[in-house]
Amino acid sequence: MSNDEAGLADDDPDQRPSWAQIGASHKSLNHAVTDALRQAILNGEFKPGERLTEASLAATFNVSRNPIRDALRALQVEGTVERTPRKGARVPLLSLGEVEEIIELRAELEGMSAKYAARRCNEESRAFLRTLLDRGNRAAKQNDTELLQACNNQFHQSFAQIGKNRFLAGFMKSLNEKTQWLFAKRSEKRVTENWKEHAAILKAVIAADGELASVLAVRHVEELGEEITKRMIASNQSDPSIESQTT
Repeated sequence: MSNDEAGLADDDPDQRPSWAQIGASHKSLNHAVTDALRQAILNGEFKPGERLTEASLAATFNVSRNPIRDALRALQVEGTVERTPRKGARVPLLSLGEVEEIIELRAELEGMSAKYAARRCNEESRAFLRTLLDRGNRAAKQNDTELLQACNNQFHQSFAQIGKNRFLAGFMKSLNEKTQWLFAKRSEKRVTENWKEHAAILKAVIAADGELASVLAVRHVEELGEEITKRMIASNQSDPSIESQTT
């Protein structure tokens, strides 16, 4: 399985267009602004609950208000942006209970994905995973967090392909896209810990041990989820003016 087949091309920061260059792209301006704003939200550039005003976004993306207005409407339809009467648009603010439900579901889906990948991994895919494992281990040894993050991303993408269940892959893609911001801002330590946990899952998949791969994948998401919920609780307690996230 080649990198192109798995959709695992390296994420080169130098190739990412600047937000201020959106107006110069050949893509439809409305689509370009919508895509850029969506990615910024999913990457955590805008925080949960943060207001999204047309004026500030137009300045950020170096465009007029019209494509911003259309982008906010489109993202509201798909759930990436929410609007409230007299308050305008903002990044959705999930309650603690909702976040716990998302983590619970993601843990189960990741476990299934790892199990199917272990069961259906052929020699070509296994060779690719060994290469990914070696690459990530070298990055960890060299403390290259940027490369580690790329390896962590490839880990998830490769399982979706190797598991050969299009419906599961579709559900996971949809869930991950809508909740990516929950997992976007990671400390350098967490990026390294993610790889260590991913490496253990990779070894289980390479060894065709589906049960172990599933257990490790579920545990990985649950432990990460505990960190996220603890951070949400601490944030809410430290700033009582923040809208309650515990309901």
